[in-house]
Amino acid sequence: MLQLTEWLKAHADSERGASLVEYALLVALIAVVCIAAVSTLGSAANDNFEGVASSITVAP
Repeated sequence: MLQLTEWLKAHADSERGASLVEYALLVALIAVVCIAAVSTLGSAANDNFEGVASSITVAP
């Protein structure tokens, strides 16, 4: 039990956990931005394809 207490005290001052949380938040923010960009660009691309498709006439 004493070894566990000493280990916890030694690692309590470490900022490793805080850095991990910061990196996790950064990755989550990047993922949200990427999803929003893909959704927006996907909608715009879909609109463009529908416009092209409607302007193409089928030859008899």
